[in-house]
Amino acid sequence: MRLNLARLGAITDLRRGDVWPANQLATEVARRARVLAKLGVGPGNHVVIAHGGTPSFFADLFAVWRRGACAVCVNARLTTSELSNIVEFVTPSAVLVDDGTISDGDGIDVPVLCTGDEKALDEQSSPGTLSLDDPALILFTSGTTGVPKGVVHTFRSLSARIALNQAFIGAARMTTSLCLLPTHFGHGLIGNCLTPLFAGGNLLLFADSGPRAAAKLGAILTEHQVTFMSSVPTVWKIAFKTGRPPEESHLQQVHVGSAPLSADHWRAIADWTGTDNVVNMYGITETANWAAGASARQWAAEDGLVGTMWGGGAAIKNADGEIYGEDGREGEILLQTPSLMTGYHKRPDLTDQVLRDGWYHTGDIGRIDGDGIIRLTGREKEEINHAGIKVHPAELDLLLERHPDVVEACAFGVPDEISGEVVGVAIQAIDGADIGAGILRRWCAERIKPEGIPQKWYFIAAIPKTDRGKINRKAVMEFCLKGIT
Repeated sequence: MRLNLARLGAITDLRRGDVWPANQLATEVARRARVLAKLGVGPGNHVVIAHGGTPSFFADLFAVWRRGACAVCVNARLTTSELSNIVEFVTPSAVLVDDGTISDGDGIDVPVLCTGDEKALDEQSSPGTLSLDDPALILFTSGTTGVPKGVVHTFRSLSARIALNQAFIGAARMTTSLCLLPTHFGHGLIGNCLTPLFAGGNLLLFADSGPRAAAKLGAILTEHQVTFMSSVPTVWKIAFKTGRPPEESHLQQVHVGSAPLSADHWRAIADWTGTDNVVNMYGITETANWAAGASARQWAAEDGLVGTMWGGGAAIKNADGEIYGEDGREGEILLQTPSLMTGYHKRPDLTDQVLRDGWYHTGDIGRIDGDGIIRLTGREKEEINHAGIKVHPAELDLLLERHPDVVEACAFGVPDEISGEVVGVAIQAIDGADIGAGILRRWCAERIKPEGIPQKWYFIAAIPKTDRGKINRKAVMEFCLKGIT
């Protein structure tokens, strides 16, 4: 893949203090591409990149693409067993690391190398001939210990998503971007990094969405005059509690995604950051991150509001399988977008479940009004069936998080012999708060119908998350039902 790296700004790793200007990045990409050429890497091959969040990661990624090969980006924290499972599944030509923690002798049956340390060919290697419809990127959404579920994007779908993102954001707002997210999933890699990089902006990396980054966030925004960033709701919850707002805000646009965002939380982010251009984003790895967005500058903050499509179209499918458009009825959200995946790697069974009749079936429940505005109400697979009455746990999460003593909530179904399921909820309360099930039950009774009020309450120290910063609803349920309260 031919990349105009000269147009990029600098990439800075704030944790290590490394700064790579565009010319250094271009030199490293060419050198590492020659290293890959020695291995015979080219179109049709896969290369696993088992590190991330640094300038070196992008040098490896672009080198793989320069060779016309497909990059398989995985979590750097995978165990050797998990990585071996991925390697067996994708049969890559090599695994790229940035240190010596993993080597060929660790059960990995392909070359494991740090391209930054390898000697390159003396002669320049020419980029491989490729098609825009060749695989460019595989991102895993599950299955590092079982059968992996790898989302495949082509050079065409990635190019389409990046171009659409840039059109809807504007290059001027991405002069200096901050990424706190991992680079092995779409939100961090495609949305928060590749989009501003290819718009010519500078990229700051601080690949830690936990307390350390959140506590420093205000100072980082001020010191580096950050104009754009995207993150997950949890980052902001921690920042409000542990950090101070920026003394001087240069932010022109802030994205929040990968998990539901309540109206109260949305407004609080706008107040903390000093900009009303806080955009609640709706995106899925299968659509190469963002597919729709709603800015608080344009719309009043509202639970579930994700705005209009950023390219492509959306529709609703009802329980009878009928597909209809913008009339406000609720059902499963279907998407058509030029940034859609080609399918799941080696999993036609899973691909056929979600790609049907030209539509991607998201599994998300919502409605679309006459102006094309999308509102989410829950996940089809997460619905709690309480004696035939459907309860959307994501809606209940957002409601409970409005309570002043609740940091975070996660609702789930608890098996019940009589009604099938009853509503359970895990609560992370503010430290020192005098709160219990009775108080919250009465609070809910004033706001929602009786069948939606949780019957099982679990108070825990923290809500378990995935490595993408999303609530892991299944893990929360299993944790709570073990009797740990």
